[in-house]
Amino acid sequence: MKQFLRRISPKRAALDLAEHWRQPTEHRWPILGVAAAVTFALFMLFIPESQRIEPARPEVVFISTWEEGRTQQQIIASNCANQQLKDDLEARLAQRAELRRDIYMALGRATFIDVDAIEQEARAERDQADEDEQTVRPALTAEAAETARSVEEFCAAALEGSLG
Repeated sequence: MKQFLRRISPKRAALDLAEHWRQPTEHRWPILGVAAAVTFALFMLFIPESQRIEPARPEVVFISTWEEGRTQQQIIASNCANQQLKDDLEARLAQRAELRRDIYMALGRATFIDVDAIEQEARAERDQADEDEQTVRPALTAEAAETARSVEEFCAAALEGSLG
């Protein structure tokens, strides 16, 4: 067996194929087509039947972290508590931004940078952004402004049961 395998060389096989391919024959292309078709057909036989159909849609299971029978009061209380947490977080982030701004201003003064001019430019940019935001958002009508409530007022009214 070793003698047989020693005589097989991929390089010689490729050179032999190239030599036969260069010989002019009128059946070269039809033979190549039949060989490709037979190869394709054999590979198609190896593909299992289950792979030829579209896979079944997965079953989606929704997991809820809330209890089933929550009342409207419980939902509003939960939403109000989450809104309070969000407001507290925004206030802390604003404090940190102010502290960071103060630190950078102290650093700028220590390195002889005109931080007052930079602060004026930044304030002008913030004011411009606020104006742009106000023009994009429609203003409340007078009637809507009268009925508009703060989050605290809404939560208090909702928990008392006098929403309206």
